[in-house]
Amino acid sequence: MNVECKRYRIGGHTVEVRLEEPWTFKALNEKQVDLVERLRRGEDIGVETVPADRVEQLSVNEELMGKEAMTRARWDAMDAGERDAFRHALDFLQYAPFEVPDGEPLFTLTVHTGIPEGFEATRPGWTLVTAVEDVPPFYHGYLFEGKTIYDYMLDREHRAGYFVMEEGYREGHYYPAPGVGGRTTLFQLNTSLMIQYTFATAGLGTLLLHASVTRYEGRGNLFFGVSGTGKSTHSRLWHDHVPGSDLMNDDNPVIRYEDGGFRVYGSPWSGKTLCYRNVVAPVGALVRLEQYPENRIERLEPLQAYASVIAAVSTIRWNHGIMDLLVPTVERVAMTVPCYRLRCRPDEEAVRVCKNAITI
Repeated sequence: MNVECKRYRIGGHTVEVRLEEPWTFKALNEKQVDLVERLRRGEDIGVETVPADRVEQLSVNEELMGKEAMTRARWDAMDAGERDAFRHALDFLQYAPFEVPDGEPLFTLTVHTGIPEGFEATRPGWTLVTAVEDVPPFYHGYLFEGKTIYDYMLDREHRAGYFVMEEGYREGHYYPAPGVGGRTTLFQLNTSLMIQYTFATAGLGTLLLHASVTRYEGRGNLFFGVSGTGKSTHSRLWHDHVPGSDLMNDDNPVIRYEDGGFRVYGSPWSGKTLCYRNVVAPVGALVRLEQYPENRIERLEPLQAYASVIAAVSTIRWNHGIMDLLVPTVERVAMTVPCYRLRCRPDEEAVRVCKNAITI
């Protein structure tokens, strides 16, 4: 069976994605080839954050990135072979700026043709360790014979596929359910790559944070907080009111301890905002946002900073072994990086208050 393989350098770590035939990497169009080269060089191509009140920015960003919408007319014009090829083509545009020609991968994730025979018959032996069932898509996590298994569900009745990590997290496998197309597979594959990345890098001074990061005067400042706090909004306000600031990532940047300090990297995982810049900068500050009727900022003591930062780490808290590996890095962040709490309104003054405090 033919296998396509690509490698990506994310946060200083090389990862490998393998696709079994008929899965394939979707070809970039002419516009995207140029965009990817610019993103690989770390250029700012003008992508804006997508706060909850700016959903119209989604389509603007997609057009900027050369995304082609699938329309009914376009689909109807395809023959059966073209439709099958489209269904199996995975759009890896977000990863393309991070692609490298070689390098020993930290881990490999393979997308297979389907669920292997006999796999589901082992379910009675699986031990449930976690579940997310608030809104679809749902997933359940299990342990079985040293493997970690995620069962992804589109809804209560329809399965998207299974993600399996072998013991040690160096080998991952995604098994799509029958009839599942490329868009669904890519969504679950993104989730799987983030999970495996977190597990495989846990002991390597690396954190994947749920945050929006804006660069100013050469340093990356990370804004984080509970969902809905306004991370994207605050980053956008910086870009609107602070000349010289630019967006590095809007959802899941990587920070890593290297050469005596922390650096922040852009990543392929940026939530709704299509910000896929291959860029890196020293970490300036971490700022926890809280909605408040007035704009106030305070420097956090190390213990407060630790509690704030660990809540923002994108990880699987049920796995105590992984958490034990991550804790020393979180402690080092809390002890060495300036951490603040910004209670604020979504306005220009909040940016001024924050900027005056963290850029002294």
